[in-house]
Amino acid sequence: MNDHIKKQLEDAKAHMEKAIEFCDNELVKIRAGKAMPSMLDGIVVDYYGTPTPLAQIGTVNTPDARTLVVQPWEKTMLIAIEKAIMEANIGLNPQNDGIVIRLNVPPLTEERRKDLVKKVKEEAEKGRIVIRNIRKDANEKIKRSKAEGISDDDEIKLGEAEVQKLTDGYIVKVDHLAELKEKDIMTV
Repeated sequence: MNDHIKKQLEDAKAHMEKAIEFCDNELVKIRAGKAMPSMLDGIVVDYYGTPTPLAQIGTVNTPDARTLVVQPWEKTMLIAIEKAIMEANIGLNPQNDGIVIRLNVPPLTEERRKDLVKKVKEEAEKGRIVIRNIRKDANEKIKRSKAEGISDDDEIKLGEAEVQKLTDGYIVKVDHLAELKEKDIMTV
């Protein structure tokens, strides 16, 4: 196989890997009814005037399946952390006891579970679209290689077939991630 086509395949694979990683991160943010420290990953706290990720100013633990505990390294940050959690609007009410902040994760209703499954399907579809766009870009670059001196149509068809194999494999990975998340959400 031509070096130009090999490079396009490598690039497509690297981009698809990133798409899977991004999709997985988006799915992790969807709350499945169990307390998980990753639920607070997107929260940014005003740390003396500097927006700082919560994980950089304290620890987040799960003493049980329904509770998150945020322990700041500086007690003075309790109010700022509490405010950031409220502003993040993640559906959890922080309880500040002067030492730590507790967040009780309510059990999910059947209706809420179905809404979350819809959200999982939307995120998975976004992931599939990104992967298909990467396929399209790779195929266009492979076709352009004809203008750069590769006259062998079989070589180009082979490259496109390889891109399709990659695409199919990564779409299966997205579907698998979504399936696991759905199972997690629907497990009572």
